[in-house]
Formats: sequence, structure tokens, C-alpha cells
Amino acid sequence: MQVRLEQLAAHLQKGLRPIYTLWGDEPLLSQEAGDAIRAAARAAGHTERQVHTVSGAHFNWSGLIGASQAMSLFSDKQLIEIRIPSGKPGKEGSDALQRYCETLAEDVVTVVYLPKLDRQQQASAWFTALDAAGVSVRCDPIDRKALPQWIAQRLGAQGQRVQGGEAGQQALAFFADRVEGNLLAAHQEIQKLALLYPAGELSFEQIEVAVLNVARYDVFKLGEAVLAGQVSRALRMLDGLRAEGEAAVLVHWTLAEDIRGLKRLKDAMASGKPLPMALREARVWGTKERLFERAVPMMTDNALAQLLHAAQVCDGLVKGLKHPDWPVEAWEGLRRLVLMTMQWTVASPGAARGRTVVPRLALGG
Repeated sequence: MQVRLEQLAAHLQKGLRPIYTLWGDEPLLSQEAGDAIRAAARAAGHTERQVHTVSGAHFNWSGLIGASQAMSLFSDKQLIEIRIPSGKPGKEGSDALQRYCETLAEDVVTVVYLPKLDRQQQASAWFTALDAAGVSVRCDPIDRKALPQWIAQRLGAQGQRVQGGEAGQQALAFFADRVEGNLLAAHQEIQKLALLYPAGELSFEQIEVAVLNVARYDVFKLGEAVLAGQVSRALRMLDGLRAEGEAAVLVHWTLAEDIRGLKRLKDAMASGKPLPMALREARVWGTKERLFERAVPMMTDNALAQLLHAAQVCDGLVKGLKHPDWPVEAWEGLRRLVLMTMQWTVASPGAARGRTVVPRLALGG
């Protein structure tokens, strides 16, 4: 049974299930969910805790199953945690997890920790068995759009709030920009505000002084920001990736792959295929699907030809080759490629009425 993360606390108040599976790539939320389950288990008398970490191909699965069936030496009830950092238990582990779910003891609560899983892993026999035997909770990162509200909720939980109206929204947006992609640090910055200021309303100036710039950026999120036409965010992310030491080659590959994807979709539509069919055939899913749906109609054939050429030039720059009409420094070339692409993905207010105006972004050299 799947339970949403925000529903977990209410679910635990109704009673414990024999096994919980926490999966996803947001460590803070996974940690907090685990803490909530441990607290509920302790309150129910599960005072002996065992932790098993599956690393490598030689984990003792039979020992784990035996431990779950053995009577506790110190208490009537146990809490067993199984951590599988790779998300790949292997054939022996798959069989063992299925047997484990079939032989759950009444006096044992089990928590299984997993990273983000792809569709194939979610459909596997072992994960299906875990989900059917208890509760699975997905712990995904908070995306940028939802981050201000998440921050506001966390502030509210400690008795603080931002100002009302536009000033408060600006404060939350500023906070989100400072902590994007680093939820653990965001949590720490929120706790710091509770130590620095009393309960009540926080001003923009107080947040600006207190909150450190601890944002961590994902190179693939950069592509999403470019396709969405979010100019300031895309440039901030590009600068952040550079400061973090990300490989320019990987950043270029991400941008170029999106440009090639736009060209493939445009060509498919020119051949008579509707955009939804072209997206399915190109295996574009999720967030990228919505962004490509938005961006493709804005692109002309001439624009795509220019972007493909620019991506080719930029490929040389990140590999150390110079071009007379482009900046010598690879990251400046990437900046120009980002701005060139967003000349076509930034829509004017008139776009909502069916008309797209290409903005004049400074390409700079």
C-alpha cells in the first residue's frame, strides 16, 4: 500500500504495519520518515533495534531472515532496518525479500530504505512484495515551484512566518533560491532562524541576513529551466554548477541533447505526426514532456538550425578548441548557448493569446 509522505504521521497514529519501505533520493525526507516510524515503534514497545546494510554481493540474507524470526533477548518486540543503498538486491536478495515478506513476525516492525527506483525496479517481484506486505512511502526532492510553500510550512511548524502579500512571497522566493537542490541545508537554515529570531513574523531583511547560499544544482534541472524559459534561474544554476566544479562536457551534453530532441520532434511534426505521438516515440516523459510541448511550437526550423550549429561550436569549446566568433572560455560559451536557446523559449505575455515574441537577450561575448 502506498502512502504519501505528508500522510505518514496520520497513518502511524492509526497503528503500525509490519513493514515500511521508504524509497527516493531525498535523504532529509527519508530520514524524517524513518524517525517518525521509529518513534511510533518505540511507543508501541519495539525497543530493540537492528540495522542491516546490504553492500556488495555477499550479504547474509539467510541471517537477516533468521534474525527476524528469533525471539528478542531484551524485549518482546524488535525494530529491524534494512538499508539497500544501491537499490539492487540481486537475485538472491530478491528471493530473500519475498520470503521475508511471507514470514513477517507479529512482534517485529521492519523499515526498508531504498534510493530512487526506476520503473523496472518498481515493477520487480521483490518491490511488489514489499509494497503488498506493508506500506511504501516515496521520498522525492521538493521541486523549485513547491519549495517556497515547503519553507513556509516548516517556518509555521516552529511558530514563524513571513510577511503577508508580495513582500512575503519575495522573501520565500529569495529563501528558495538560496537553498534549491539542498533540502538538508534548507532544513538547517530554517532551524537557524528559530534560534536567531523569536516566534512571529520574519522580515525580508532578517531572512536575507541569516540564510546562507547553500543551493546545490542538478545539471539536468538546468535543461528544464532553459526549456521553461526561466532566464534568471537558468543563469543562476549555470553559475552554481560552475562553482561546484561540474564538468562542462556534461553540461554541454545536457543542453545539446535537448536541442537535438527539439529538432527530432519538429521534424516528426513536419512529417505529419501529432506532437503527443512524436513525444511518445521519442520516449519523452514526465516534466520534460510538458516542457517540450511548450517549447516545440515556439521553435522555427531556422532557429533550430542555428542552435544545432551553436551546440556543435560549443562542443569544441568544452574540448579545448577555439572559435573566432565565440568566447575562449568554455563556460562563457555555455552561457551563450543557454541564452540563445532561451531566445525562443521565453514567451511574451502575448503568447497566451497565441502570439510568441522572441525576446532580445544579450548574448555577450
